[in-house]
Amino acid sequence: MGKAVKIALAGEGGQGVQSVAQIIAEAANEEGREVLYIPNFGVEQRGGVSVAFLQIGTDPIGSPKFQKADIVVALSDRAVIRTRQYVDEKTTFVYDTSIEGVEEELPKNAGRILGIPAIEISKNELNPRVFNIIIMGAVIKATEVVSEDDARAALEKKLGYKFEQNPELRELNFKALARGMELVEKAR
Repeated sequence: MGKAVKIALAGEGGQGVQSVAQIIAEAANEEGREVLYIPNFGVEQRGGVSVAFLQIGTDPIGSPKFQKADIVVALSDRAVIRTRQYVDEKTTFVYDTSIEGVEEELPKNAGRILGIPAIEISKNELNPRVFNIIIMGAVIKATEVVSEDDARAALEKKLGYKFEQNPELRELNFKALARGMELVEKAR
């Protein structure tokens, strides 16, 4: 892997981008990777955009900040606008297709753009609570920074106590993870 994979995840407060970044960081850490995670919170009360910056690699990571990301995931219209600055021709830009009127806001210079219906699937197929886990699956598939098994183990570590109380929740989260991976697979 060598050079770190640079990931920027952005969404509105409550969309869970920080917890997704934490779980991916945890999974990469368990694999013995070098990991750097920096949360950046918007002004939540005014509905600010929250951005998680994540770098994962095998070599020590030199700088905590990066100019351009390998993958950007934007989960709201404002997140799309806020993250365009991290995009260049090598960036994969992932957004949710259910965001109204976002097409004209998408970065024109991205290497590739993947639209995935995560909000729709979480609402109609699974459960709105696992929306962020669908996103996590998409990130893992698009970057291959961690294996699905390690992602599951990290989910188990983070949410195990909830899974104990409600085993159906484990099933739901694992299904959401697999579904997110599948969406990227199909979008390729």
